[in-house]
Amino acid sequence: MKRVFIIVFALLSTSIVRADEGMWLLSLLGKNIEQMQAQGCKLTAEDIYSVNQASLKDAIVGLGNAGRPFWHFCSGEIISDKGLVLTNHHCGFGVIQQHSTVEHDYLSNGFWAYKYSEELPNPGITASILQRMEDVTDQVNAVLNDKMSEEERAAAINAISKQISAKAVQGTNLHAQVQDMFEGNQFFLLVYKIYQDVRLVGAPAQSMGKFGGDTDNWSWPRHTADFCMMRIYTGPDGEPAPYNTNNIPLKPKHHLPVSAKGVQDGDFAMIMGFPGTTDRFLTSFGLKETMDVTNDIRYKVRTEKLRIMKEGMDAAAATRIQYASKYASCANYWKYSHEQNIALENLNTMGEKEKIEREFTAWVNADPARKAKYGNALTLIKEGYEAMHPYNVAMSYMQEAALQGPEVPLFAFQVANTLEKALDADTPAEMKGMYLEAIKKNAAGFFKDFNKDVDKNLMAALFKIYSDNVAAEWHPEVINLINKKYKGNYEKFAKELSDKSIFTDEARLNAFLEKPDMKKLNKDLGYITGKSLFEVYQKLSGEMSSMRSNIAKGDRLFVNGLMAMEPNKVWAPNANSTIRLTYGNVKSYKPRDAVFYDYYTTLTGVMEKEGPKGGEFEVPQNLKDLYYAKNFGRYGADNISVNFITNNDITGGNSGSPVINGNGELIGTAFDGNSEAMSGDIDFEENLQRCINLDARYMLFIVDKIANAQNLINEMTIVF
Repeated sequence: MKRVFIIVFALLSTSIVRADEGMWLLSLLGKNIEQMQAQGCKLTAEDIYSVNQASLKDAIVGLGNAGRPFWHFCSGEIISDKGLVLTNHHCGFGVIQQHSTVEHDYLSNGFWAYKYSEELPNPGITASILQRMEDVTDQVNAVLNDKMSEEERAAAINAISKQISAKAVQGTNLHAQVQDMFEGNQFFLLVYKIYQDVRLVGAPAQSMGKFGGDTDNWSWPRHTADFCMMRIYTGPDGEPAPYNTNNIPLKPKHHLPVSAKGVQDGDFAMIMGFPGTTDRFLTSFGLKETMDVTNDIRYKVRTEKLRIMKEGMDAAAATRIQYASKYASCANYWKYSHEQNIALENLNTMGEKEKIEREFTAWVNADPARKAKYGNALTLIKEGYEAMHPYNVAMSYMQEAALQGPEVPLFAFQVANTLEKALDADTPAEMKGMYLEAIKKNAAGFFKDFNKDVDKNLMAALFKIYSDNVAAEWHPEVINLINKKYKGNYEKFAKELSDKSIFTDEARLNAFLEKPDMKKLNKDLGYITGKSLFEVYQKLSGEMSSMRSNIAKGDRLFVNGLMAMEPNKVWAPNANSTIRLTYGNVKSYKPRDAVFYDYYTTLTGVMEKEGPKGGEFEVPQNLKDLYYAKNFGRYGADNISVNFITNNDITGGNSGSPVINGNGELIGTAFDGNSEAMSGDIDFEENLQRCINLDARYMLFIVDKIANAQNLINEMTIVF
């Protein structure tokens, strides 16, 4: 009898501890809440998302940039009643780098503010908190019809979306967007309060915050203290306001208590945040293009780009600081692209996609009405990708090797556009001065993190890659110039541009701006290069437009058909930087035969991985001292948990998202995924998919014992 009970219990446990594919919309959680509660959630849907009362959503932050406030580069969570925000170290890496100098190297040494006046402002960083969301599909569909071209459809959607958004926030200081879901089959209105004063509060040294570097990135076991802290400020009236010394810390509607109780294998865990993009409805035709073009080219070009940046960074401390954030950003998706292709191959994702398409085709062909509506969907997609392929190859090299390669061409083109406005005869005198001052201000920011030798080497190497791999018809004039006038000597061309262009030297540029001259500008190699690149970029975009429209139409019909084919399935839309919830459990896993990965790592693993000073696995002395003295405070007895894994469904943009237990308490912060399931953005693999999280106890331990920031410990609500 006992043996039977154990078997039954094991079967029940297997059914409850399950990975749930889906990044769910908060307003539709009623469809999921019973399953969540069966897995261990003790909250109601209203506790998680409510318009009428404080709920978990009020503690979830989308970090963005002022120019694109609705596109959230990372997530965060409010963990005190004074607007303290926890996010990832790699999310704050750019602002930490911006504040760092050789004299004040916050990257290497960390940074902690012990009072409000020491917290560092970050112009341009925004923090969005969702106020409400609403299904507006009927309002949008009312202005659409089947006779519209894709261009007409897009224009109509854009127009009605602006009307709906404007009406939703009229007379308020809120911001709204209408976002399509399910490849344009549904539409939701999202209303945010966007805060403009976000300050850096604290960050551990990168020897802890980036421990393991690129070697450990996208992999488990992991031992990284990937966190930093920021604070949201408001005007004295409690409303969003630009940075001002008179601003006060945000008084949030809700903040997350921080649990120091730890986690066990099988514990319920949900994650709320702003996932960037997924492509779960991608067809086999799109998958082939992703693998053979996007991922392969990105990995190839960035391998060379990273090598060149690393050489410059290793040569000088100032260059290391200048390029730290650029290098990290480049490296992240360099490895991702490579690992994703491996995972897609290993998991036979192409075969799975083709199987779905065969089933869809059979379902469509079984009914004349379905055939009339959906029969052309896959054909549109297939032909669209086939036609777009050669252009996509050129565009991928253009983006990776040219526009995102050396920095001077893009900078020169942007400056020239503003300068043309300043020198236009119809521009009022006061506006001319404003344009010129704007150029100088932007230039100061550009040159702060610019090294002309690094950029020169990038230009020579990456332009050569472009020339060697892109059809001649898509060679910009600058490539033809190098191959003819400079006889293919890319180093010679890059050196001449670096030595003479006004866009490689701040003093030269400012001197030019004192007496700007379009004739001189038109002869500048930096400007000539930037202009020629953008001419080809615009031509490529134009050629690809109709093909993309056909693919978009096919995708919309395909997804609509899939949902009609399985009407009882609860579908989750692709991620698109809108707030979502994913739920699952703390969960160990077996990545391959005879290999078992436990659900957590400890500080012992940090010591076992220790490498040389200055390397990816450097362990700071103060951390070693605490470890060997077993001085873990209230956060551990014989050891301390560093990271743990869950089977939540996440992607980029979820970085910094809170991992929340069944009681609504913070148990960790999401920061990465595992390489075995790097196919996850395209195809969720429930047996392998793992989210790598910082254990809240390790965060508390570092704030308390390493930073000695009792001010921060005291303002958190810690649950022991």
